[in-house]
Amino acid sequence: MSIPYPRLVHTLIGKSIVETLLIGALAVYAFMSLAPPYFQGWGEVNESRITGWAVNRAEPWERVVVQLYVDGAFVATQTASLSRPDVHQAGWARDEWHGYEFVLAKLPSGRHEARVFALHPTSSDSRKSLQLLGNPIVLDVDSQGRIAGLKEY
Repeated sequence: MSIPYPRLVHTLIGKSIVETLLIGALAVYAFMSLAPPYFQGWGEVNESRITGWAVNRAEPWERVVVQLYVDGAFVATQTASLSRPDVHQAGWARDEWHGYEFVLAKLPSGRHEARVFALHPTSSDSRKSLQLLGNPIVLDVDSQGRIAGLKEY
């Protein structure tokens, strides 16, 4: 049995392959421009504060803008520009000015989740995306409003 239009079949297969490669390239480009994988950082809770560091590995001198969310609600924005000599000594940054500190408002008793994100603008600065730094931080708050247990996922 012969294929009635072998040239048409080959053309359609070639077109499908080219379209698949084009869509894949566009997806990789969109990912790299919206959520680049070069932000690194960490956050931890100390009594009533969340402290940590954030570094843009592609531009190690740049100060990263970070945002804090607690239970999915926006809390604050700041630039990570506090002294963190440990980050510099560990080789994560070219200088020590990549720390941040958020003061937590009194939280109701129960379990809460805090997340710190690096804010990343696109090249045209028309859109911004968030990239999670480190792991979510789980806070257990007792009935007096004190953070009872400090846990990480």
